[in-house]
Amino acid sequence: MVEMLGLRRRAFVAGGTGVVAAVGLGGSVTSAQAQAAKPLPGYVAWKDAEALIVHSEQTIETKRGAVGTGILTPGDKLYIRNNVKPPSDAIVRDRDAWRVEIGGVKQPRTLTVGELKALGLTTVATVLQCSGNGRKYFQDKLTGSQKISGTPWTVGAAGCVMWSGVPLKVVVEALGGPVDGAQFITGTGGEELPAGLKPLDVIVERSVPIGTLDDVMLAWEMNGEPISLAHGGPLRMIVPGYSGVNNVKYVKAVALTATQTEAKIQAASYRIHALGERSSPANPPVWEQPVKSWITAPLEGGKAGRVQITGVAFGGMSAAVGVEVSTDGGGTWKPAQFVGPDLGRFAWRSFVLAADLAPGQHLIVSRATNARGVVQPEETELNGSGYSHNGWRSPGVEYTAA
Repeated sequence: MVEMLGLRRRAFVAGGTGVVAAVGLGGSVTSAQAQAAKPLPGYVAWKDAEALIVHSEQTIETKRGAVGTGILTPGDKLYIRNNVKPPSDAIVRDRDAWRVEIGGVKQPRTLTVGELKALGLTTVATVLQCSGNGRKYFQDKLTGSQKISGTPWTVGAAGCVMWSGVPLKVVVEALGGPVDGAQFITGTGGEELPAGLKPLDVIVERSVPIGTLDDVMLAWEMNGEPISLAHGGPLRMIVPGYSGVNNVKYVKAVALTATQTEAKIQAASYRIHALGERSSPANPPVWEQPVKSWITAPLEGGKAGRVQITGVAFGGMSAAVGVEVSTDGGGTWKPAQFVGPDLGRFAWRSFVLAADLAPGQHLIVSRATNARGVVQPEETELNGSGYSHNGWRSPGVEYTAA
C-alpha cells in the first residue's frame, strides 16, 4: 500500500381556491416554514437562497421546484454536503499553485494545477448526488425505536453539472504508469482537520476501484467556471457515476493503492449495513449510484385538464434510456419523452409527458430504465444509514386537480 498524507477517514400548500396539494419534501413549503428558513452560511452567501433549503451549515438542499427543465444545475442552486468544514478561501486565490501529490505510480511526484493543465483536458457531465439523497423516505417508514440518523434529504441533494479537467489516466501515464498490485484509486481531501482528534477519524479520504481509472478526472472547472470553494475548488477528484462522497473536494493527494484507505469515512462510514447494526469494512461501500428519477413539476394543485409533467432521470453507471410516468400511483404507465441534449451516460436527462388529468387526486410518479436494462424499483431496501434511495413511489407528487 502506498503511503500518502492521511491515508489511514418530504408539506401541504394552498393552490387555487379549494385546492390542496401534498408534495414530497424538496418541493413547495408552507409560509410558516418559509418564515423559519435558515439563512445561508457565509461561505455560500453567493447562492440563490430562494432555491435552497438550509438544513445546517454543511447540508443545504436544492428545492425540487428550482431544478427547472434545463439539464445543467447552476452552481448557485446546487446542493451542499460537507463532511468537514471547508478550508480557508485562501486556497483559491492562486488556483494554479495548488499542489496535488500523485502516488502509486512509477515516477511519483507533486504537481501543481498549472502543471496538470499542461497535461490534458476533458469535459464530462455527471450527476452529483449525496449518498443520503432520499433518506427522508426511509426515515418516514420507521416506527418505534427504529432510527436512521442524518440529514432528511428528499430529492434535492443532487444536481447535474459539467466538469472540466485532466483525465487521471493521462496523469498516471505521464508518471510511468501504475505500480504493480494497484487495486484502488485513493483521494485525500485538503480540509483543515479539527485539533485534538485522530486524523483517521475525520479526514476525507476515499478509495474507489481502479477499474474507474478510465473515467476519473482531476477537475478545476464546473459549468465552465473555476470550481468554487464550496464545491471543492481549486481541484476536485471526479468519479463519474459514483456517489458524491467519492468525488473528493480540495484533493491534495491521489494514489493508486493495493488496499482501501483505513480512514473512518471509508472503513466504517458510507457502507450499506442493516438497520440497527454497526457498519464495518465487511459491508458494501457506497460507490456506484443506482438508476433513479423523480418528478419536478407540477408540484402544486391546479385545474383539471392538460398538464405538462416534467422530471429528471439518470442511469447511474450507464445511460438512462427510458422513463415512464404514472398519474395513478403506478397503476398504469406511459412513456415520457426526453427533452434537450444528451450530455452522456453519467448525466441526467430531462423528460416530459403531456397528461390529461381528471378532477380529483392523482399520485404522479416516474420510473427510469438504464442501458443495462435495470428498472428503478418501487421501493428501496431499507439500510441503516439511509443511503442510495432510488424507489419511485416515495418521491411521488400528490396532485389535486379541481
